[in-house]
Amino acid sequence: MESLVSFVENEFVARKEFPKFSAGDTITVYYEIKEGEKTRTQFFRGVVIQRRGSGATETFTIRKMSGTVGVERIFPINMPALQKIEINKRGKVRRARIFYFRGLTGKKARIKEVRS
Repeated sequence: MESLVSFVENEFVARKEFPKFSAGDTITVYYEIKEGEKTRTQFFRGVVIQRRGSGATETFTIRKMSGTVGVERIFPINMPALQKIEINKRGKVRRARIFYFRGLTGKKARIKEVRS
């Protein structure tokens, strides 16, 4: 059964090519929003908190500060409305899921940048 599910995912799910990114990276996600008959492109820029899942069911969570309020958004990697992903900064973190980042404010909430 597992092989059948993976076969269907590999054959029939259209995969888009996005750059490699991981937790701690600051990225900008461009996605399409439909409002009635109109469509427009909106972007969401923030720090990647986690990537979870694999294959067609993979998702990633981004966190940004909107004023003094933290906003998180979960994006499926195969969402049809996803247009492109830009990597703004590569971050150096020791964990795959940086949930501790939610509790940090001010200068403590900075992530060291990896220069490459």
